[in-house]
Amino acid sequence: MQEKTKNISLYLFPTALESILTVSPSWPSPGASVNLSCEVKPPSAGWRFYWYKVVPDLSQKNYRYELLPGNISGTVENSFIVTGQKHTAGFACRAGRGNSGNSTYRSEPKFIWSADPHPAASLSVSPDREQHFTSESVTLNCGGNSTEWRVMMVRGFSLSLFPGVCSRVSRPGFSCTVSSQQSDKAVYWCESGSGEFSNAVNITFAGLLLVSPVHPVTEGASVTLSCRIIGLNQLSNVTFYHNDKLIQSDSRAELNISAVSQSDEGFYKCKYSGRVSTQSWMAVKGELLKCCKQFAAVWQG
Repeated sequence: MQEKTKNISLYLFPTALESILTVSPSWPSPGASVNLSCEVKPPSAGWRFYWYKVVPDLSQKNYRYELLPGNISGTVENSFIVTGQKHTAGFACRAGRGNSGNSTYRSEPKFIWSADPHPAASLSVSPDREQHFTSESVTLNCGGNSTEWRVMMVRGFSLSLFPGVCSRVSRPGFSCTVSSQQSDKAVYWCESGSGEFSNAVNITFAGLLLVSPVHPVTEGASVTLSCRIIGLNQLSNVTFYHNDKLIQSDSRAELNISAVSQSDEGFYKCKYSGRVSTQSWMAVKGELLKCCKQFAAVWQG
């Protein structure tokens, strides 16, 4: 008996080329340089790299991509430095090989965040702190020179448009409410119909809180950090840490800094009864220059 054979055709499709962007640092100081790095997967040689600024486009529920200055022909190096960045911004990259049409898709957008509000777009939080109890609701307020807004959120490595009433409205400013029944941490910011990014805010939901300022503290100002736990009004024997270094351990539940300096900038957390809060970053911004203060005094006097 003769056995029948079947011809099987195999179609091999080329592997999709992917661009992956990394940015560093994620929270640069105002005016600091930002490093962009673009990786092609699967890896291979001979690419030129193109660098883009990401611009919010609420009409398309997406972003526009504009080539960064000095980058029309791309770069041989797979890294690019952006200087003088003062506000929240988004970036993307793409790799290509000459005129052959061999290129990757644009990368997913990646963001750097600034805690400084600015007139064109700002995000404020109520209650005005970074950490909140899981039983609380937090109101986000977008304001600035636009009639349309959306709230964006990054949790871990996932970017998403915040759902519901936060997505889009048609009035000069708007607010929406976020809450969580379990421990959670994410970065939130507003994007305007005119293509602006607001300042960004870390929001954490937990059972033990370090209460700290959301926005940068001015040098010379006083600030109080406190430790709170859900269900208890008063705490004692609280330990406070600055950049993982113990700085106060006594009967007080508050940490008072009478005159903030640049050395006070950093991560803070508190510990109570064996439980440790999530750490929060306290940013410090410079005070007015002495020359300007003296000029103001002469002008007034």
